Amino acid sequence: MTIRPRILALYLMLATCAPAHCGAVELKVSREALERTLINQLFNGSDGRYYLKGNAQKTCSTYADDPKLSFLGDRILIRVRIHARLGKAVGGTCLGLALAPTAEVSVAPEGEGENIGFRDARVEKGSDQRELNFLLTPFLQRQIPSAMKVNAADVLRKALAGSTASSGYAIALEKLKVHSMQIHGDALVVDVDGSLSVK
Repeated sequence: MTIRPRILALYLMLATCAPAHCGAVELKVSREALERTLINQLFNGSDGRYYLKGNAQKTCSTYADDPKLSFLGDRILIRVRIHARLGKAVGGTCLGLALAPTAEVSVAPEGEGENIGFRDARVEKGSDQRELNFLLTPFLQRQIPSAMKVNAADVLRKALAGSTASSGYAIALEKLKVHSMQIHGDALVVDVDGSLSVK
């Protein structure tokens, strides 16, 4: 895999810098990696759905699926498909409205210590139905940004865990601090400072 040599090179650079003289190092997180994180954290059921109301056994239910991420200026845009059956369950069917809108929320990236986080969630596109928006708004503004949050130090520690077997050196991440994040092209570029030990 190409990621291990890149991570190893990054941390060898961090290890050779004296803490007072070491500049920020860039980590690039692809759009696909962010999308995969969201799917793994929130849309992780066997059917790839996140239920806002009800479940797969309920005839009247509301769920989101098919999340797609894109970059829009300095923000991340998340688009999901909504499937809503609003009404009353009668004899195994849902009598009422069947809606299938697309909903969108945008978030701004934010560094929080070791974490790649997101803030300022804005609903860019909702539904025309007030009842559906009552379910959608908290999902778009809270659950989606929370599900995308990543502890970068934990991810790198896991990646370095097999360093002894692959390189003969035990490489351990001692600390990591996220300073800033910006979107460049098709990646989220994260500026970090950190230190590691090599044994």
